[in-house]
Amino acid sequence: MTEQESGSAAAEPPVAGRPIAGGATGGVPDPAIVLKPRLGASFAKVWSASVLSNVADGVLKLAVPVVAVRYTDSPLLIAGIGVAMSLPWLLLALPAGAIADRVDRLRAMLVANATRVLVAGLLGFALLGGQGSIWLLYLAGIAVGVAEVFYDTASQSILPQVVDRAALPVANSRLYAGELAANNFIGPPLGGFLVAAAAALAFGVPAVLWALAMAMLAWVPGSFRVRRDGPPTSLREDIAEGFRFLFGHRVLRTLAVMTGVSNFAASAGFAVFVLFAIGPDSPMGLTEPQYGLLSTTMAIGAVLGSLSATRLTARLGRSRSIAVGIATFTLSVGTPAITANPWVIGAMWALSGIGVALWNVIVVSLRQQLTPDALLGRMNSCYRLLAWGTIPLGNLAGGLLAEAFGLQPTFAIAAGLSVLTALGLLIVRESAIVRAEAEVVHPGR
Repeated sequence: MTEQESGSAAAEPPVAGRPIAGGATGGVPDPAIVLKPRLGASFAKVWSASVLSNVADGVLKLAVPVVAVRYTDSPLLIAGIGVAMSLPWLLLALPAGAIADRVDRLRAMLVANATRVLVAGLLGFALLGGQGSIWLLYLAGIAVGVAEVFYDTASQSILPQVVDRAALPVANSRLYAGELAANNFIGPPLGGFLVAAAAALAFGVPAVLWALAMAMLAWVPGSFRVRRDGPPTSLREDIAEGFRFLFGHRVLRTLAVMTGVSNFAASAGFAVFVLFAIGPDSPMGLTEPQYGLLSTTMAIGAVLGSLSATRLTARLGRSRSIAVGIATFTLSVGTPAITANPWVIGAMWALSGIGVALWNVIVVSLRQQLTPDALLGRMNSCYRLLAWGTIPLGNLAGGLLAEAFGLQPTFAIAAGLSVLTALGLLIVRESAIVRAEAEVVHPGR
């Protein structure tokens, strides 16, 4: 999935070693704590910037492969677009995390968004002048991917500095509700209509949205540089410390591997889905705007799942909620293997959205709760190397599988890989999560 944590991080967080509520072993969370946190004005600005950025991401997510279809019909080249946009996670995740723990995280987010404004704007002008090509899309995809690595690493690491740790599950659920609605409900349909109107608009509009997001972030007061005690260290030493923490933590290590397997499966299937969906000769036969509307179905479920994540997790427990995410996502990636009916696929995507949202809110909150502030950037980057480093590999595998066996067998193989994610639940039990929380005491927030 995407942090999709399976993809992308909910119940009451630990207070001085007190376990998170949820499930048979965790008890029932206090509604006053879980449902009515004090998030504050700074969170509102970060949330607004996130929504604007994710609308831009959603437009670009649809526009890049759809525009690429105008230059090639090769499944391998189309899948290569996804490789180009996700490869920076494999190459730069570790230094990005170490840098996020050294610099002001808010400024890092501003610089990353400024880069995306520049790249999208220049690409829009190139397309307007008739200078577009598949290779220009590759180049832009790499540049935007690099900026995304630094932006997302800093943005996930900054949240415990913006809200109290007791509010992290609800803050994450609201953040993900906005992000998913923007990235999947607003962005893709808007991208479909923009591409249909003029390809240049599909890149110019995201540039404007990222610029507006920068304005919201610039409005957040305070410094977000983490205090570092002890003698100066090198980037290599910082990265090694992050690895030691993640690999020494059984729950977080297992979740990272689970997410990596899931994202590999997702990337393999969805890298070539555009060829299955768009065009009169495709199995689904959708137009570009119709494809954009189909993409909103997962967002509908994701928004519902994000807004109800704390309640659902309190009833099911976090381990069972993660299992729901695995099951529903497997259905969504595997359904195109047996039918091209857009109504059936859309229904499965909506159901998957609920499961993906549950996974994201739970897992991201756990990472933030179980990790010290000074290590959060590096832990996030090491986690994402395992979790997101598989995305370009999955994209490549999807292209190769589709070339060799066809589209629908590729979807079936991706679903089979997704099922393997459930093996991690043998380790990530509710009791294991509660024990991990009981061992952590965070000073202040």
